[in-house]
Amino acid sequence: MSTLETFDGELERDEDYTGVHLDGGEFDDVQAGNTRFDECAFTGATFTGGDLGGARFADVRMSRTRWIGTSWQDAELLDVTIADSVLAGVQAHGGAWRRVVLRGCKLDSLNLRGTRLQDVEFRDCDLTEVDFGSTTLTGVTFPGSTISRARFTRAAVKKLDFRKARSLDVAEGWDFLRGAVIDHDQLLESAQALAQTLGIQVRDR
Repeated sequence: MSTLETFDGELERDEDYTGVHLDGGEFDDVQAGNTRFDECAFTGATFTGGDLGGARFADVRMSRTRWIGTSWQDAELLDVTIADSVLAGVQAHGGAWRRVVLRGCKLDSLNLRGTRLQDVEFRDCDLTEVDFGSTTLTGVTFPGSTISRARFTRAAVKKLDFRKARSLDVAEGWDFLRGAVIDHDQLLESAQALAQTLGIQVRDR
């Protein structure tokens, strides 16, 4: 990424931002839908509420950035890295994420329903109540991540690998994970949930 220009203005709808660096700052209720961010960086910024629906992030780096209750509906992420950041209550449904790496992030109640995820890596992340319902999952991995109460109802699995996740807790949608790969320990940990999904009763006698 080339030298970036520090951004000190206000984000607006339908704008194109190229080569800018949002370094720190508080962004409350930003209305910047359909905005394009190309070769940009976000560092130490906090976004609370607001609407970035339909935005496009291409070749973007985010670090120590907090997104709280922001709308990313129908947003497109391409060649994006998100590190040491928080996404809490973010509405990211209906979008398209391709070649995205999330590293060391806390993801709480992230809504990804209907989003297409291709070549997405969740590395060393804490995922709590993330909704993958109706997503398309192609080349998605979770190395070093903790997955708690995730939902996969009506997900379409093309290539999904849980094997290197530290823990795997699926609240809903085991029956839509056909084709996913888990390891032996994860199978044992998930046995009760799988039995319930299949209607199998487990009795000692």
